[in-house]
Amino acid sequence: MLARLQQRIVFTLALAAAAWVTIALAADLPAVALIGAVLLLFGHAAVLGFEFLLMSRINRRDNVLRARLHQVLRAWVAESFIAPQVFCWRQPFRSGAVPDAPQAIGRRGVVFVHGFVCNRGLWTPWLQRLRARGTPFVAVNLEPVFGSIDDYVPLIEQAVQRIAAGTGMAPLIVAHSMGGLAVRAWLAHSQGDERVHHVITIGTPHRGTFLGLAARSINTRQMHLGSGWLQQLAAREPLERSARFTCFFGHCDNIVFPASTATLPGANNRHIAGCAHVQMAFHDDVFSEVDHWLAGAALVAAERVASGWGPRRGAMRE
Repeated sequence: MLARLQQRIVFTLALAAAAWVTIALAADLPAVALIGAVLLLFGHAAVLGFEFLLMSRINRRDNVLRARLHQVLRAWVAESFIAPQVFCWRQPFRSGAVPDAPQAIGRRGVVFVHGFVCNRGLWTPWLQRLRARGTPFVAVNLEPVFGSIDDYVPLIEQAVQRIAAGTGMAPLIVAHSMGGLAVRAWLAHSQGDERVHHVITIGTPHRGTFLGLAARSINTRQMHLGSGWLQQLAAREPLERSARFTCFFGHCDNIVFPASTATLPGANNRHIAGCAHVQMAFHDDVFSEVDHWLAGAALVAAERVASGWGPRRGAMRE
């Protein structure tokens, strides 16, 4: 559903730009044609700029090291280039380009969970990388797009079951933004602590975000700072669960701020400096953390093979 919606948006913007240029050139106004086309095709950078200004102001009240001006500007430029790649190409047109690959007995798999107004196309570079290495993975599509975060619990349950059946091991879960909250909701609902090896969240509003003030959909209201839904979720979680989490957060996250709201008490909270919200999902530190957890699993598997022990099909092991 989201892919079709974003396809329509892309086609509408392209047609509007083409019409503007055609009319302006017919009126012998080449400068107007150029300016109008640029505004239509790159107006998102102005919206992002407003988010970064608001973020910089709100983060002054936070206890995280304040971002320097050059870091904010660099993050804004990077996000302005990354956003069209994700929202105008990968998600609308390439969401199914890399199919799930859940089968690889004895190898740790990965479940990918995207965030708000995204689909599995967000993870395309990740999926290509893991497929080339033979690492099993499943990437979900969270729908309904504007529904409750609780609605996504069965989708994550299905993904975990698929990867566990295909590998015989509890998966690593990698979640971006709202996806991290969906994973926590799944854990709370299923009490699935022993069914997941580790959880890595990237820019997840664990305690909400200031942008939730403008919330209109059910899931964005749930992500408001200190929302009732977030408080109820936290109340259902055992204290030791956060030790299973690595939480990446940043002082240049233009969606989740104040920056510290993307952390969890007791988790391995990792700050990424000068990195925007979508950009953070592809940061080298995140890749390294995933490799760390997968490499540990590969070492254990190699030792078991060397000792003559083979994984039992259908088993799920830590």
